[in-house]
Amino acid sequence: MERKRLKGSLRTVQNQQSRLLAGQRQTIQEQQQRITQLEVENAQLRESFNGISTAFFWKITKPARFTLDVIKGVSHHGQIGSLTRKGLYSLRTQGVRATWQRALRVIYAVNSAQTIAKQALFTEEELAAQREHRFPRKIKFSIVVPLYNTPERFLREMIKSVQAQTYADWELCMADGSDQTHPEVGRICREYITADERIRYQRLEKNRGISGNTNACLELADGDYIALFDHDDLLHPAALYEVMRGICEKDADFIYTDESVFHNSPEDAYFLHFKPSYAPDTLLSNNYICHLTVFRRSLLDEVGGFEPACDGSQDHDMVLRLTEKARKIVHIPEILYYWRAHSGSVADGVGHKPYVLEAGIRAVKQHLARVGLEGEVSTVIPGTAIYRIRYKIQGMPKISILIPNKDHLQDLKKCLESIFEKTTYPNYEIVIVENNSTSSKIFSYYDRLQQTHGNVRIVTWEGPFNDSAINNFGAQYCTGEYLLLLNNDIEVITPDWIEEMLMYAQRPDVGAVGAKLYYPDKTIQHAGVILGIGGVAEHAHKYFNRNEFGYMGRLLYAQNVSAVTAACVMIRRDIWDEVGGLDETFKVAFNDVDLCMRIRKCGYLIIWTPFAELYHYESKSRGLDDTPEKRRRFEGEVRHFQERWAKELAAGDPYYNPNFRLDRTDFCYNSDIRPHDAR
Repeated sequence: MERKRLKGSLRTVQNQQSRLLAGQRQTIQEQQQRITQLEVENAQLRESFNGISTAFFWKITKPARFTLDVIKGVSHHGQIGSLTRKGLYSLRTQGVRATWQRALRVIYAVNSAQTIAKQALFTEEELAAQREHRFPRKIKFSIVVPLYNTPERFLREMIKSVQAQTYADWELCMADGSDQTHPEVGRICREYITADERIRYQRLEKNRGISGNTNACLELADGDYIALFDHDDLLHPAALYEVMRGICEKDADFIYTDESVFHNSPEDAYFLHFKPSYAPDTLLSNNYICHLTVFRRSLLDEVGGFEPACDGSQDHDMVLRLTEKARKIVHIPEILYYWRAHSGSVADGVGHKPYVLEAGIRAVKQHLARVGLEGEVSTVIPGTAIYRIRYKIQGMPKISILIPNKDHLQDLKKCLESIFEKTTYPNYEIVIVENNSTSSKIFSYYDRLQQTHGNVRIVTWEGPFNDSAINNFGAQYCTGEYLLLLNNDIEVITPDWIEEMLMYAQRPDVGAVGAKLYYPDKTIQHAGVILGIGGVAEHAHKYFNRNEFGYMGRLLYAQNVSAVTAACVMIRRDIWDEVGGLDETFKVAFNDVDLCMRIRKCGYLIIWTPFAELYHYESKSRGLDDTPEKRRRFEGEVRHFQERWAKELAAGDPYYNPNFRLDRTDFCYNSDIRPHDAR
């Protein structure tokens, strides 16, 4: 019996080994198949690349490509390989045309950044005049810099950039948490302390982390305003002077500036971050404020010091807390801060520091709790410090979807079927405003709709075509707490499109919410409206590919904008009544932009969200402005808008930036203006 048991055990072991070997052989075969597949894909990509390289447009752009190659060579840090991989991936997923358009934008942006970076923000004479200028207020700035194993070159350059400030009433407060292998950090700091009494230094007994080290800096500070400064970055000589101007002229208690990203010196900057004015929802989506940030000391005392639990995104957390309490937030649209990108720095990619993302989520969650909002927070794309909030919807309010229509049976049918088949939000009604249709088929369709869908109602507008008047008329028949204006040439893509808009529209500080709309070829039709483009207004990132990120990732996150299109916009009914609906003097063009401007004038925010996606077969219903009569009408509405909003147009779109061009919608730098003239 014992022998039989041994034989049985042996057979069991042999069977297990056989299965293990078979599994290993299968794994090897699968890996070989994958390698073969990758080789085939690589060959296809090479073939596509060769096709591009022999094309006419490739040959005629050789000078531009040469320039990009030079810039990439200077930028180092693996960017060539990264750009190559991105280019090949784009070829495979988006095709030659979209890839080429993206490449041209990159080339233009890098060249423009280089051009602007080499321009002097101020002349030597202007800098000299700044040093002699006397402001009406006496303010001392405490520049706080936590140190940790700072390379000697970076440390010296950082300190010298502070000493070069044209505004001289400052103190540099440095707390050093460097380890025992970097004694030179303290040695260098003590060297500068001896020569300049405005420099303060403390050696910490241990590294307390970025927040703890910064709090130690704050203990050294006794200035009226605090300026946050990283140990490996640089300030423009006029940084404090320009901040002082903002304080004296606008009584600002929180100030931030534009910035550039560089590798070796500010003159070789490869990216310029031109920011919008204060935009609370944009700030929740990502810390666009970043550098340079300066704020009143009393404001800091009110909100408390840096939070160690948010290390990695401690600045984002601090900015959120400060802006919750600030009375006057001022943005200076000038590059006054130079952010150095090097191996291991956040500027070189947060992928190097994944804890940054966790800390950022924590910072946003804590903000929501402080202001009494409920919502889930996550990253939009893994590895990026861009956040998405899913606010909790309060109750189940009725949404009135208002759709004007004249004939166009197939367009309306496609629109409605997409709503019925995809929409996950249950409590909605559809009010269709019939506007002088001539086809008997459309009226038969209306009858079938009302017979099969109890939440559909047809009302009739018998007057002449006036888009504003038609929508105002239809709104009288809507019974919902929210109006959702919708064109009849819209097709729903995301099933929770209503929820994604409602979660913002329900907030008392929000006046209107717009969606992300695509042309049928999956390029951007609407991603918010920029005031001033083309003399009036235009859609941001128009014609970008659906999968592109946009400038600073703007196509990825919810943000504040000046206006959104009425092709798909949600407005709370009480706000609609407060502003009086659409202005009927705008029969077709700019009535939606005018509506948003009036909503903003009443103190409400406008939000655009990329998470409500729809197709828009634009202008099918009314056709193009291709007749003399239509052109005259359009030109008259342009003049009307320019006259009504002349002051706002002159001031510029607060959610854009005066350093961007006004003849394009792709956030191109304007290298033709002297940088500080934009202010």
